[in-house]
Parts: sequence; structure tokens; C-alpha cells
Amino acid sequence: MLADDHRMLREGLRRSMSERGFDIVGEARDGAEAVDLAAALQPDVILMDVTMPELDGVEAARAIRERYSNIKVIMLTMHADQDVLAEAIRAGANGYLVKDCSTDEIASAIESVALGETALSPRLAASMLAEVRRGDSQAEAEKVITKREEEVLQLIADGCSTPEVAEQLFISQKTVKNHLASIYQKLDARDRTQAVLQAVRMGIVTLK
Repeated sequence: MLADDHRMLREGLRRSMSERGFDIVGEARDGAEAVDLAAALQPDVILMDVTMPELDGVEAARAIRERYSNIKVIMLTMHADQDVLAEAIRAGANGYLVKDCSTDEIASAIESVALGETALSPRLAASMLAEVRRGDSQAEAEKVITKREEEVLQLIADGCSTPEVAEQLFISQKTVKNHLASIYQKLDARDRTQAVLQAVRMGIVTLK
């Protein structure tokens, strides 16, 4: 579903996403209409503009995610405004794209978000996510993750393999795998990518 108050942009998105095989089930002209259409149509993913009349995209995303956690929301913004995007993250948005990204990037983001992953525009990067989550979740993170697990996670976020993590921390590969298994369970993650993204959101690690 598309939600944007600019008709030409909606038409362009509809055309380009349809050409890539996506089924556009509806279009909203403002945030209030987006909430109503989301309830009626139950789309898998919504491309949501941040700045819209009646109800802005962040508040619309919050309302939709609170009522329908199965609906994924990707925010589209003209500018990488960290304050606005921080609110979008807290509202439960699953993806964050700047409007000057390519249609291929948008298509890739839709596919990723539909699979339960988080989609980020390269311009927004993980430093913004870390900053948003750090203040709210640092105390919680310290209770959940041990210091050693934090070290393992940071090395994984830096792109290290299991053998490289073992070598840098002077532990066995089996111990690294045990730490990863514990991390997956604590962060409710199924793989390294999900664990790192969750850790970034919580302010445990940062991406370089």
C-alpha cells in the first residue's frame, strides 16, 4: 500500500513497484486515510511518507503498528532528519528510506521488510539507530547481555568470522558459538544479522 500526499509520487511508485511484481492494493492521500485503508486492506507492507496532512506518517505508522503488528511500515522521507526518524523508530516502523534512493533500493527494502528484516537507507546508517535506542535501552541491555557477549557481538558487527572472533578474544570457536547461541536466545534473533540489528537498536553495539 502507498501513503503519500503527492499524487505524482504515488503514481510513480505504483508504476515502478508494479513493474517489479508487487501488487499495489491501495493508495492513501494522508495519514488518517492510511490508517483506515490499512485496517480495511491489511496490506503486507506500507510505503509511508513522513510529512502528510491530517495525520503525519509517524503517527499513522504508530497507530497501524499498535493495532496490526503484522503490517510492516517503511517510512519515506525527503531529508535524513534524525529527530523525525527517531520518532519513526519508536513508532515501530520497519524501514527507513530517503526519497532520493533508487527504485531498486525501495523494492529491496520491501522484500526485506516483508521477511521480517529491517531496511535502512545507506544515508541513515546504523549510527542513527544506535543513538535512538541507546538512551532508552542501555540499562536494559546491560542486564541482558554479558560483557563477553557484547564483545562477541561487536566483532560480528565489524564483519569478523567465528574463527576471527575466537582469535581476537583468545577463546575457542566452540565458545564463540556458545556465546552466539546465548545471544540469539536473549535477543530473540534467528541469525547473526538479526542479532546485530537488534543489538544496534538497543545501543549495545555500533556499526562502522
